[in-house]
Amino acid sequence: MADDDNPPRRRGLGGEKKPTINDVARLASVSKKTVSRVINQSPFVKEETRENINRIIAEIGFSPDPQARGLAFRRSFLIGLVYDNPNPQYVVNMQLGMLDAMRGSGYELVVHPCNRNNPTFLTDFRRFIERQKLSGVVLTPSVSEDDRVKVILDEVGCAYIRIASVPVDEPAHIIVSNDRQGGRAAARHLAELGHTIIGFISGPPSFRSSHERRGGFDEELKDRKLKLPDDYVMQGAYTFETGISCGAELLKREPRPTAIFAANDEMAAGVLHAIRRAGLQCPGDVSVVGFDDFQIASSVWPPLTTVRTPTREIGRMAAEKLIGATDGSDENPREAAPATSPALVVRDSTGPAKR
Repeated sequence: MADDDNPPRRRGLGGEKKPTINDVARLASVSKKTVSRVINQSPFVKEETRENINRIIAEIGFSPDPQARGLAFRRSFLIGLVYDNPNPQYVVNMQLGMLDAMRGSGYELVVHPCNRNNPTFLTDFRRFIERQKLSGVVLTPSVSEDDRVKVILDEVGCAYIRIASVPVDEPAHIIVSNDRQGGRAAARHLAELGHTIIGFISGPPSFRSSHERRGGFDEELKDRKLKLPDDYVMQGAYTFETGISCGAELLKREPRPTAIFAANDEMAAGVLHAIRRAGLQCPGDVSVVGFDDFQIASSVWPPLTTVRTPTREIGRMAAEKLIGATDGSDENPREAAPATSPALVVRDSTGPAKR
């Protein structure tokens, strides 16, 4: 009879042989990869399967070796976030979303800022991926829109998810933010308020989101028989400072625009500053719409009407999809790419056109 403190070993382990992960997999009738997911506390395992594997691990006295585990999988259980974005709140929200998904999974986050205009951008990127031995990487705009980065990731065999405003890859590697829909929502709102003389401040041309937000805005205005003249369009850089300078220029136009749509909240906040400097009122003289609905949108005065993009949710979706791909638990990798829908949030910075 076995001692209660020393439960009998499962049949087939014989003698003093040290149990291995292969033994656990065989006794549980699952793959070694599934056992690994349970060991690493991945959320992508059925609870019944998890309980069975943990019970077998306890019964046979299996103890995973962290170093051997790392060597066996040839990766570091690290997920990278790569960004080239002038808006710090975007990066923070993306990190929070990814961490939401990674909590309890055994994976950790490594952040890598970069500059696509740097001559060593691609070399530095490859070095980062190879040095960290990443399990996978999430790419945000505008890095995600650069196909040269995809080539490097394919060459080194690193899993990846690209976040972009339009599909730029196969469904398994992309999450779509649908920025064009947001541009249309902004134009629809201003048109319904009776605005016909409207200014627009674009983001940098290197960002696909700049073109998508402008494209949706133009399309909706056209559908409503309205036009956005070229001299009422300014190019910003997704920064507060360019919102001030571009807003000041638009306020000098004759006739002066009764509304301005800035392609992100930082620039829209800058426009509010320019309006006050000019001795005007928002929304009494000029209505303002932003894009993103970051913290600044509800912190400025008046609070910004803006197009909300669920950045934190996108980060969570990206990390979940990436973990599922690297762990082998993504059952339908070729299904349609996940997408999110922007939504207009109406606050105090917009009102009826001044007659």
